[in-house]
Amino acid sequence: MVGEKLKNKVETVIADYGDPEQGADLLTLLNEYALDPCGGGEALPTICHEELLQRLAAFPGAFSVLAYQGDKAVGLVNCFMGFSTFMCKPLVNIHDVTVSPSARGEGICTLMFEKVVAEARARGCGKITLEVLEKNLPAQAAYRKVGFRPYALDEEFGRAEFWQRYL
Repeated sequence: MVGEKLKNKVETVIADYGDPEQGADLLTLLNEYALDPCGGGEALPTICHEELLQRLAAFPGAFSVLAYQGDKAVGLVNCFMGFSTFMCKPLVNIHDVTVSPSARGEGICTLMFEKVVAEARARGCGKITLEVLEKNLPAQAAYRKVGFRPYALDEEFGRAEFWQRYL
C-alpha cells in the first residue's frame, strides 16, 4: 500500500471521455507514451487526436484511469472488458499504462492499479490481464509489486506470450 502522504497528493479518477479537460489529458499522456521507446517511439496518428475519445466512449467496456498530482495529469491506464471462459467471469485487460517521466518512482502506478482493481471488482471480474515488453524491467517490477505474475497454465509448456496480427 502506498503511503498516506502520496495518497493525499495524488487523485485517481475514472476518466470521463466527454469531459474536454480529461480528454485532453488522456490524449497528452497517451501521446507521451507513444513517443517513448516502450510505446513505439512515434507520435499518435492524427486520427487518434481527432477520434479516439469518441471511439472509446462508444466502445462497450472501455474505461480509463487518470492520475493527477494537483491539477497536472501524470498517469494513465486504458482498460477494456473481456471474458475468461475458464473462470466464467468477465475480466479487465489493461492495454496502456504510462506515468509521466517527472512522476515516475512515486507510487502513481500502484495508485492507478488500485483504482483498476476496485473497478474490476465492481464489475464482477475474476481477473485482470496485461502485457509487458520482455525488456521493460521497471514496468515488470511495478506490476509484480501490485500482484501481477507471468501467465502459465503448466510450466512444462512455458509462459504465455502475447502475439498480434495486423489487419
